[in-house]
Amino acid sequence: MDRTDEDPIALFGTWMAEATASELNDPNAMCLATSTRSGAPSARMVLLKDVDTRGFVFYTNLESRKGGELAANPQVALCFHWKSLARSVRVEGQAEPVSAAEADAYYASRARGSRIGAWASRQSRPLESRFALEKRVAEVTMKYPIGEIPRPDFWSGFRVVPARIEFWRDMPFRLHERRVFHRGADGWSIEALYP
Repeated sequence: MDRTDEDPIALFGTWMAEATASELNDPNAMCLATSTRSGAPSARMVLLKDVDTRGFVFYTNLESRKGGELAANPQVALCFHWKSLARSVRVEGQAEPVSAAEADAYYASRARGSRIGAWASRQSRPLESRFALEKRVAEVTMKYPIGEIPRPDFWSGFRVVPARIEFWRDMPFRLHERRVFHRGADGWSIEALYP
């Protein structure tokens, strides 16, 4: 199978819509795998906030562990798993920063408490006590009691520009369906893989 007539982003959109209708919690949850400068792997769950032909977008504290790893090595992998559908999607590509305008727009759409939390959290750093976090939240709340809360310079997003997208679907007798899209100079090509 070597066709370029299928669009993996459109297919992903269809699968995401089905997951949104069937998954109980966070159908947009994805495992983000990064690595350190020396190549040690690191993975955690984040939330997909946008997807289009350019790629898959998530937001984070740039001073977090993931932010540091992305700065050192932008090669990443994503994995979506929808248990209710017995499907998963794997994405491999390079993370690039979103524009300031995109980050500002998404930040402004967040709940007020989440915007305060972005300022209060020193993500990935040691936390001496829950009280210390609650104190930081109270301090930020007092600093911005009403009106807009500006986006912190250390908070933004990344777009994973996909080079490879694999769609996996459960089939009887573990003879699963696997389709992989590869991005080339002429667009997407697709191949089937043995289960």
